[in-house]
Amino acid sequence: MNDKYNWGQNVQPGVRRILDANLDRAREGLRIIEEWCRFGLNSIHWANECKQLRQEIGSWHSTELRMSRNTPGDPGTELTHPQEEERSDVQQLLQVNFCRLEEALRVLEEYGKIYNSQMGSACKQMRYRVYTIESGLLAYRRYQQLQNSYLYLVTSPNDKLINIVEAALQGGLTLVQYRNKTADDITRLTEAQKLCQLCHRYGALFIVNDRVDMAIAVDADGVHLGQDDIPVQLARQLLGPQKLVGRSTTNPQEMKRAIQEEADYIGVGPIYETPTKLDKPAAGLEYISYAVNNCTIPWFAIGGIDMQNCDEVLSSGAERVSVVRAIMQAEQPTLVTQYFLSQLNRYQALRSHNILPEKI
Repeated sequence: MNDKYNWGQNVQPGVRRILDANLDRAREGLRIIEEWCRFGLNSIHWANECKQLRQEIGSWHSTELRMSRNTPGDPGTELTHPQEEERSDVQQLLQVNFCRLEEALRVLEEYGKIYNSQMGSACKQMRYRVYTIESGLLAYRRYQQLQNSYLYLVTSPNDKLINIVEAALQGGLTLVQYRNKTADDITRLTEAQKLCQLCHRYGALFIVNDRVDMAIAVDADGVHLGQDDIPVQLARQLLGPQKLVGRSTTNPQEMKRAIQEEADYIGVGPIYETPTKLDKPAAGLEYISYAVNNCTIPWFAIGGIDMQNCDEVLSSGAERVSVVRAIMQAEQPTLVTQYFLSQLNRYQALRSHNILPEKI
């Protein structure tokens, strides 16, 4: 008989029951994560990672351990908690099941040392693999959501900041950057915390402008850096590999450098003169044309874009736009957001039918 299954002849029945329960728990948690990777994210890579790990865990689930099961006599079946009765969204569901999986593997690691030393060692290595999957999956989810976001709201100081952003989120906005260059840190931290919670409640990404420390403090989805801010790799090192890092660019040289730095996305502009970038001359529509042919990562045309010139920007080839005043100063932010999204969707549909922007 394979030594792997010739285990624990003198181990207490309680230990075998613990191993049986946690092997089930680990596989169940992994299956829930695997299903989202397969059907929610359409990621063959991460679905396979989960499947392979689930099968490895299953290989330790021997007949002997299964036979030790005593469900009717298990007092834990009656234990519950109100938080187990509901899930607010898929993100929370995944977090709960990653925690469940990691806890189960830790239990298997410790009790496995009593039952079979190889099992304890194997479960330890599998736990580290789960940490890698969790980090990678978070990064993949954020980057996929970034790719699917075509309208980017950059905030400006406003007494009705929270209300305006929520109105835009209600209009379908999925990407928000908090930007306030003038307020004190306490105000900025308070506003960033509120906006982060609000965006996550609506399933939107939340980015902090410039301040890596503030992005960490509020658990933002990433940070947006200007040309004079810290290098992208340092920001990623501080934030963690699962967070997004964007960079502003105003010319082809800065674009090339940002791509080499491995930024997740860039801003392309300012396309028009704008009071938010008084020190930057307009890059013009020519920079959009350059980005269309040379940028290999997601990019957002930015700078003075509004409802009047949006068609011109999209006709020049931009697929994503970033706006500030057009929404932040709008009387009806929800309707303005819906207008921009409808225009972006219309141009996207036309391009999918091979209708070139200049022919629109």
